[in-house]
Amino acid sequence: MTHAPIPMVDLAAQHRRLAPSLEAALRRVIETTQFIRGEDCDRFEEEFAAHCGAAHACGVANGTDAITLALKACGVGPGDEVITVAATFIGTAEAILLNGARPVFVDIDPVTYTMDPALVEAAITPRTKAILPVHLYGHPADVDAIATVAARHGLPVIEDAAQAHGATLRGRTVGSLGTLACFSFYPAKNLGAYGDGGLVTSNDGALLSRVRQLANHGAGTHKYDNVVAGTNSRLDTLQAAVLRVKLRHLDEWNRERVERVRAYSAALAGVPGLALPQEAEDARSAWHLYTVRAGDRAGLQAHLRERGVATAVHYPRPLHLQPALGEAGGREGQLPVSEALCKEALSLPLYPELPLEAVERIASEVKAFCAATVAPA
Repeated sequence: MTHAPIPMVDLAAQHRRLAPSLEAALRRVIETTQFIRGEDCDRFEEEFAAHCGAAHACGVANGTDAITLALKACGVGPGDEVITVAATFIGTAEAILLNGARPVFVDIDPVTYTMDPALVEAAITPRTKAILPVHLYGHPADVDAIATVAARHGLPVIEDAAQAHGATLRGRTVGSLGTLACFSFYPAKNLGAYGDGGLVTSNDGALLSRVRQLANHGAGTHKYDNVVAGTNSRLDTLQAAVLRVKLRHLDEWNRERVERVRAYSAALAGVPGLALPQEAEDARSAWHLYTVRAGDRAGLQAHLRERGVATAVHYPRPLHLQPALGEAGGREGQLPVSEALCKEALSLPLYPELPLEAVERIASEVKAFCAATVAPA
């Protein structure tokens, strides 16, 4: 029997759920012609900040810009160091490099795959200017523990929350945990735009104003009063209008993700040769990705591909081993937990509209492969 292909993400299915509201929002912006910094930008910043429990927000052009500007607002520049992790997308380290600083990598917790707070103190030097944990796959890093270390050294903690819209740690929502937090609205995110988009949140009004100034050509009170060297990184009004519509559904979509995660985990429990993602007891993941670890990742991925199931590898090479990092990189064996994850991680399809029957089919194929390839003890 031939089955229909199962994609990693189905953005068309999401659009069908909201098409009338989205099209009305886009039409409203087009009719007002306020394409740059229109009213929808202001309203979205307010609404997203409220959703995070943060006092302030500034929309920017994309997630990488969000991190770059947050670091710059905190004074990060040439010769400085920023502590971060290597098991993440290149944009995290790229933002550090774009400020002329050097990323210093620490390893990750083997359960949550986020920055191991116990390793942070030893990585701090007189050149350290900030700490940048990543909420990988949607699971929040232990920002509280990291912030305790940071406070002893007077360092800001900047959350890379690009994958974690709606995640919580000890009852507080990601985006309100650190000094600043950075989000991406890349279309496939839990909250995705119809193009690129990003945002920075903070409870520090002065710092957030600094981000806003840097994102708008360093402008002061007046349009042509450019008081610092900035850049052009503004969230388009059309994207803000789309995001306002979608934000109203984010909590519901995240609950639907959890339902599919539970179905996966129940079906795949105890499968040999497979490690399932877990949540820390005091954390709630946004479940941007459902990423398993497989001893024979390439074989499992090929097996699923042959049966019409899309998968993805997030991420095949840790950042300290990326050629782009050059002298700021490291050596193999330096971060054993991160390196092992990057060799074994395989993300299975996960999105709110994914039929539960499809989850059962995927799990069945995973189990069939593992049963055929893992020798009995």
